[in-house]
Amino acid sequence: MINSKQQAFVNAAIDKFGTDKITSAQIKEIQALGFPKPNFLIYGKNSDGSWTHRIGRGLYQLPVSETETATTVAPTEVVQDTTAQAALMPAPKKSLTMDHNGFSENLIPAVDPLFVAFGNFTKIKKIISSRMFYPVYVTGLSGNGKTFGIEQACAQAKREVIRINFTIETDEDDLIGGFRLVDGDTKFFKGPIINAMEKGAVALLDELDLANPAKVMCLQSILEGKGYFIKKTGEFIKPKAGFTVVATANTKGKGSDDGRFIGTNVMNEAFLERFPITVEQEYPSPSIEKNILGKVFTDLNIIDDGFVGKLVDWADIIRKTFVDGGVDEIISTRRLVHIAKAFSIFDDKMTAIDMCINRFDEDTKLSFKDLYTKIDIDVSSETEIPNTAVENEEEIPF
Repeated sequence: MINSKQQAFVNAAIDKFGTDKITSAQIKEIQALGFPKPNFLIYGKNSDGSWTHRIGRGLYQLPVSETETATTVAPTEVVQDTTAQAALMPAPKKSLTMDHNGFSENLIPAVDPLFVAFGNFTKIKKIISSRMFYPVYVTGLSGNGKTFGIEQACAQAKREVIRINFTIETDEDDLIGGFRLVDGDTKFFKGPIINAMEKGAVALLDELDLANPAKVMCLQSILEGKGYFIKKTGEFIKPKAGFTVVATANTKGKGSDDGRFIGTNVMNEAFLERFPITVEQEYPSPSIEKNILGKVFTDLNIIDDGFVGKLVDWADIIRKTFVDGGVDEIISTRRLVHIAKAFSIFDDKMTAIDMCINRFDEDTKLSFKDLYTKIDIDVSSETEIPNTAVENEEEIPF
């Protein structure tokens, strides 16, 4: 028997997916609606030690009675007590809404239980916690947790953050605000920078070096901690106490000479000078990265500490070779997480690795695979990806 809260989770899952089976990814979708993690479903065991609901890697059988199944399959034949069911369901998380005056919901990020602090996290958190206006420029290679770390610093410091993703097209209208047509009338909608100033929030300028240098010069006075005069409305915005700016970028604003980060630009020197400090984000040390990946494995219900250690050692060797100029590509922490997720799906190490390094050129891919087989002698680089989608070649229509 399950309790009312557990039943509410089951009902929500069946209602959303229309089946009595659920995957790990689908569980997270239901959690995003406001439900707690269903430990009864993931970790439940019978008296003989067998799994109660787990029927495969990342796949679970929902505890559905015949009556409940009938309700799901043929809702027109069974009258549900929707009032009682609604009372059992926890309130969903509020969605972010915005009107012409700005964001109306709380923008403090949720604390992520999978996050592991490393590098300059403590320093960045201190700056954010101080509520002092002190712009920070965080730079580093891709996939090493720059943005995630800033968001989690805000979460732990209970600070609101507004994230703005930059592209070459981002301009003053996107940042400061502009007129929009609403029901046949024009209204001025304040942009995310102005909203952050008025809320005393952290403005996270993500991938700032992708911006057109000329189009972001509108931020000059804002990066000095001064107010901003909105020319389109004649309104002067003075930043509320607590407002500050944190930027992330793959370069230091000098462009990418090696071509690794196509689209990054050489930023105006006067613009960069308005960031008091620049923080260089490195990849985590092997011991910390094992902790990070171990948490991911646990969250995916994978028990294989040996694989965690070998993946981290593999990535560490590749990074050292990259620094020495021996290879042109690198394995990021983010890519290790991709491999972990692929492994939870395919249940095969080399299949997971192969699929997640397919983005590299053939020579690099083969050398990376060969290196892993030297680290983990129990696997074969010849592992092929099983094609379970097609069982009979005659069924292929071409």
